[in-house]
Amino acid sequence: MKKITQISIAISTLFLIASCGNSSKDGSAAINDKKAAIEKLKADKTKTDEEIKKLQAELEKLDTNSANAAKIKLVSVTAVTTEDFKHFIDLQGKIDAENISYISPRMGPAQVKAVYVSQGQAVKKGQLLLKLDDAIMRQSVTAATQQLEGIKTQLGYARNLYQRQQNLWKEGIGTEVQLITAKTNVTSLENQLSAAGENIKTLQEQLKTANVYSDVTGIADIVAIRVGETFSGMSATGPQIKIVNTSSLKVVTNVPENYLTRIHKGSQVQIFIPDANKTVNSTISLISQAIDPTQRGFIAEAKIPYDAVLKPSQSAVVKILDYAAANAIVIPVNVIQSDETGKYVYVVSKSSNGKTLAHRVVVTIGEVYGEKVEIKAGLKAGDQLVTEGFQNLYEGQTITTTL
Repeated sequence: MKKITQISIAISTLFLIASCGNSSKDGSAAINDKKAAIEKLKADKTKTDEEIKKLQAELEKLDTNSANAAKIKLVSVTAVTTEDFKHFIDLQGKIDAENISYISPRMGPAQVKAVYVSQGQAVKKGQLLLKLDDAIMRQSVTAATQQLEGIKTQLGYARNLYQRQQNLWKEGIGTEVQLITAKTNVTSLENQLSAAGENIKTLQEQLKTANVYSDVTGIADIVAIRVGETFSGMSATGPQIKIVNTSSLKVVTNVPENYLTRIHKGSQVQIFIPDANKTVNSTISLISQAIDPTQRGFIAEAKIPYDAVLKPSQSAVVKILDYAAANAIVIPVNVIQSDETGKYVYVVSKSSNGKTLAHRVVVTIGEVYGEKVEIKAGLKAGDQLVTEGFQNLYEGQTITTTL
């Protein structure tokens, strides 16, 4: 302010000199003096303006309540870098055994006479589990056996008769018709004997079905049957006997049909079992060939190694890798802004006079996963991205990263 006052006094003096004149100098000297005074005042003004700008800049930084200071916005920035970007499909799944057997009777429902297995028991393939009622089948076998013995007796008599008739025919006694009839009787009884024998084999095989065996080695996960009840394999509440082989496990999940072209056999999978707090890496081993019409999805399976703490039907979080990009530009998804022209972010730029400014950059985004988004175009490694305070920024606005 002192300098401004000095300039004002000097200008007043100049006007006073101009109005009054100086009798001691001629006209040419007076003009030169006035020009020199003007040049001096201009130099003083330039110096004063520079000092005013410097003081104003310092004031804007110190006085946060000033009008000019409001134009400078405090932001946080982060350097843009490249990294390997991965996109996963997050799904819910469950653990299942690779080999599960639901035991059922071979000849239909029958009453249980004996139970030889209990729930949780280890069983082997071919082990006897149940004994079903076989009284009727035993009676059938007995009757068929008796019938077979009767046919054998008749066949023996018919053969004897045929032999006698044949001997008489050789001696010229009897007729040819009697010989043919005797031979026909033998052939007919032989056929009956053969059929009766096959019938007994069938009945004996049916009799064996009263014994219910395990067709896999594993654990009796469900044994919901007691002596006197009817064993049909399935009841209103589910399977009556379930044998699970836990030596080979898998995770099964239902994938929405819109991902059908994005995953394939061999796709990487991350599996997390919350109850066991375990993470397993695997690959897709099977993809069903049909779309479920009710759930509008398809089944995907991934094998996992045996673990004593993992049980069939346990819940699992399944993450299937469906997209990956190496050395991609990846930024926080929350810094992306949108308007009618597209999506954009703000980066730091420098003006010609050294000011730090906000620069609006239009970006093309790729995949989004979690809190990160892949940038296909618009940014490059090394750009200073505004990550905090970007709200309400405008192009060219003065910004600072420190108070």
